[in-house]
Amino acid sequence: MEQVWRYATSADLTDATAERLMRHLVGLQATQDEPVRLCLTGGRIANRIYEVFADLADDFGLDQARVEIWWGDERFVPTEDPTRHAGHTLAILARKLPMIASMTHPMPAADGIADSDASAAAYAKELGDTVFDVTLLGMGVDGHVASIFPDHPSFALQGHSVIGVNDAPLGPPSRISLTVETLNRSREVWYLVAGEEKAVAVEASVAGDPAIPAGVVRGRDATLWLVDRAAAGLLPYHSCSF
Repeated sequence: MEQVWRYATSADLTDATAERLMRHLVGLQATQDEPVRLCLTGGRIANRIYEVFADLADDFGLDQARVEIWWGDERFVPTEDPTRHAGHTLAILARKLPMIASMTHPMPAADGIADSDASAAAYAKELGDTVFDVTLLGMGVDGHVASIFPDHPSFALQGHSVIGVNDAPLGPPSRISLTVETLNRSREVWYLVAGEEKAVAVEASVAGDPAIPAGVVRGRDATLWLVDRAAAGLLPYHSCSF
C-alpha cells in the first residue's frame, strides 16, 4: 500500500504525523508482545514531530518501556557536535519520556573510533536482523534519504546492512547510514517532506524513479508520503465520491 497525505502547512504536517505515529505505536502494542521498533530520522520537521509526540505519550497510554529506538543515519562527528541527529532527538524525547539504554540505539560517534566504516560495522552487529515496524525518513531536494545519495557509491553498495559514507555531497562528508536493503526490510516507511523546493523530487520519488533513493525505498506493508501542500505541488489530485 502506498498513500499520499497532504497537509496545508508544515505545522499541520508535524501535528498530524505525531498523533498518527502515537496512535499507530499504541495500536501495535495492543496486538504484539515484542517491543515496537521505531527507526528515526533527523532534521527540522522530524524534531518538531518528536516534540509533539513526547507531549502526547501520557494521554495515549504509550508503554514507553516497549518502544525500541534506532536511527537511519548519523553524521560521523563527536558526541557533543550540535549537528549530530541523536543529540537533538534524545534531548527532545528525554524531556517527557524515559530513555532506557537497552532500548535506545544511537549510532556510534567519532569519539576514539577509527572511521565511519568501523562505526558502521559496530552498528551492523548491534542491529542484526532487526525489522523496523516504522521507519521515518526525510528527503533531500536531490531525492536522497538517510545518507544515501543519488549518483554516489552509497546508493550502489549492496550486501551490507549499515555503511560508512565518505565524501557525502552534503556536509559533514563523513556519515553512517542504513542501506537501501535494510530500510526496505521495514514494515512501514513514512516520508516526512515539507517545502516547495522538494516538489520535483517528491513527484519523481512517488512515481518510483529508480535513479534516486527515495524512488526505491519502500515499506514491505505500507509507504506513506506525509507532505505539506508546497512539497506536494506537482502531484496529481484524485477526488473520490463516497
